[in-house]
Amino acid sequence: MYRLVIFDLDGTLADTLSDLAYSGNTALEHFGYPTHDTEEYRYFVGDGIPMLIRRILPENQRSEENISKVKAEFDRVYAEHFDVFTKPYEGISELLERLSERGVMTAIASNKAAEFTERVVSKFFTHRFSAVCGKKRGRSQKPAPDIVFGIMSQLGVNPDEVLYAGDSGVDMQTAANAGVKSVGCLWGFCTEKELSENGAWQLAANEEELRYLLKKLCAVA
Repeated sequence: MYRLVIFDLDGTLADTLSDLAYSGNTALEHFGYPTHDTEEYRYFVGDGIPMLIRRILPENQRSEENISKVKAEFDRVYAEHFDVFTKPYEGISELLERLSERGVMTAIASNKAAEFTERVVSKFFTHRFSAVCGKKRGRSQKPAPDIVFGIMSQLGVNPDEVLYAGDSGVDMQTAANAGVKSVGCLWGFCTEKELSENGAWQLAANEEELRYLLKKLCAVA
């Protein structure tokens, strides 16, 4: 049986897209750049904020100087606006509590900056995670396995005791790189095709399907 389920945050546990899009567009407008529809941000997120900023800038404006200044404005706006539209996906909070009741550890591994990861978790989840890990300076971000290795070391578990649930190809690659089984969450920001092509071991269309999987794999009713 699996003893630990590691979750991605954005697009897996919480729908954060609208607040990310608002912050990105506000930062672009501040410097006179064109903005994007909220749905387009599904294709921009997942690889950390610096890469998000690179992707939303016009192709001929992606200098390191421009990325740095737009990111600084994004960070300022997001710090004030991270909780306006964001909310946990339906049934996720109950699922987390069920895992806890059954003695299954839970953790978060996110490419969102550690500060913002912790603020979102603190604001929207009363569940006590065994570990909450966002992007930190000096540590490679997903799909590098460093963040998963760190969580496993901290909690004293082996790869064959870990499931990783996420909504993107980056998440599926992260799980593969860490040697753990992955579950692709189809309610998030990416497509079934992307998840499958990046090695998803299992797929869940909604929280109910994820709960059914975990019932079998982690003895969760």
